[in-house]
Amino acid sequence: MTTLVRGRGWARTHPLAVDALLATVVLICMVIGSFAEPNGQHGPTWGTRTPDFLSLLLMTLGALALVFRRRAPWSVLAATCAASIAELLTGEPRAPVVMCAVIALFTVAARTDRSTTWRIGLVTMAGLTGVAMLSGPLPWYSQENIGIFAWTGMAAAAGDAVRSRRAFVAAIRERAERAERTREEEARRRVAEERLRIARDLHDVVAHHIALVNVQAGVAAHVMDKRPDQAKEALAHVRDASRSALNELRATVGLLRQTGDPEAPTEPAPGLHRLDELVDTFRNAGLPVEVALGQVGLELPAAVDLAAFRIIQEALTNVQKHAGVTAKAEVSVVRVGPNVEVTVLDDGPGEDKNARDGDRRDDLDRTGHADGGGHGLIGMRERVGALGGRCSAGPRYGGGFRVHAILPVTAKGGTA
Repeated sequence: MTTLVRGRGWARTHPLAVDALLATVVLICMVIGSFAEPNGQHGPTWGTRTPDFLSLLLMTLGALALVFRRRAPWSVLAATCAASIAELLTGEPRAPVVMCAVIALFTVAARTDRSTTWRIGLVTMAGLTGVAMLSGPLPWYSQENIGIFAWTGMAAAAGDAVRSRRAFVAAIRERAERAERTREEEARRRVAEERLRIARDLHDVVAHHIALVNVQAGVAAHVMDKRPDQAKEALAHVRDASRSALNELRATVGLLRQTGDPEAPTEPAPGLHRLDELVDTFRNAGLPVEVALGQVGLELPAAVDLAAFRIIQEALTNVQKHAGVTAKAEVSVVRVGPNVEVTVLDDGPGEDKNARDGDRRDDLDRTGHADGGGHGLIGMRERVGALGGRCSAGPRYGGGFRVHAILPVTAKGGTA
C-alpha cells in the first residue's frame, strides 16, 4: 500500500483532524497575507502594513469555524461571512478574512443541490462584493473588490463540480454493484433451473424403469411355478429395464461431474429416435401401445426432442401404473406448423372400480394431487413451460386419460 493510499484512508477516517489542519493552514496564509500591500508602486510589497488586533481576532475566529465546516456547513458559512463583513467594514488596512468565507461556500456547494448552490452563491457574492465596494477608501472597481467577486464565484462553481463528480462516481459504483448482483442472481437462477431439469430427468428415468421392473417382477412371481419359461422371460425384462435405468442414471449424474472427475458417458441423450425401444419395453410389460408418428422426421432441437421423449415416457408409465390391466395406449407425435404436438391416450377405467360411481381418487392420483405427490405431470408441465409450450392432462370423456403437449420447435429450445 502506497503512502498516498494510506493518507487517503486516514483522511476518510479522521475528517475533523483534516479540517483542523486545513484551518491552521488557512490561518497562517491569512496572517501572512495581512502583512502584504497589494497596491504598491512596483506590485505587492511586504512589511509596509501590520494587521490590528481586531483583524487578527476575526481571522482566528474564521479559521476556527472552518474546523466544523463538514458538521455544520450552513452555520460555518454564516459565521465566516459575518466575520468577513466585519473585517470589510472595520479593517484598515483590510485582512484577507474573506478566505474563510470562500472555503465555507465551497463546502456548502459540494453538499447541496445545484439550484441551492447558485442561489446561495449569488447571495454570498453579491453581499460580500457589495459591502467591499461600498465601504473603505478603495474605489469600487479596485482589484481587491473584484477579487472577492471572482473568488466567491469560483468557490461556488468548484463546489458544484465536486458534487457532480461525486454523484457521477456514486452512480457508476451503484450500477456496477447492481450489475454484479444481477450476474449473481442470474447464475443462481441458472443453477436452480439446471437442478430442476436434472431432477426431472432423474424422476422420469426412475419412475419409468422401476414401474416396469415392478410389473415384470410381479409377472415372474405369479408364473414362477406353473410357467418357468415365461418367468425367465419376465426376469430378463427386469434385467434389461434395470440396466437401462442404471445407464440413464449414470448419464444424468455425469452432468454433475466437476473438472478432473472421471470422464462422463458419451452416449447421446434419449430422444424420439429411441421411441420404438421405449414402446417395446411397455409392450413387453403387457401394455398394448400403438404409435402414430407423423411427419416429424426432421432435425428437432435437442431440448424439444428430449422433452417429447420424456413426456411419452412419463405418460406411458402413468398408464402402466394407474389405468388398469385391460388398458390400451395410443401415442401420437405430429408436426403442426411451428410446433410438435405429442398426445398419449388410454382407455383404461383405472384400478379403482368405483371411479364411475363418482369416486375420482384415481383421476386425482393421475393428475398430480394424490399419493406420491403427482410429480410426474407437474414435471411434464414444467418441462414444457421451460420451452415456451403448453401441456394439458385430464380424464377423457367416456373413460380413460389424455396427455397433450405442444412444443414450439423455434422457441427456447432452439431453431429447427
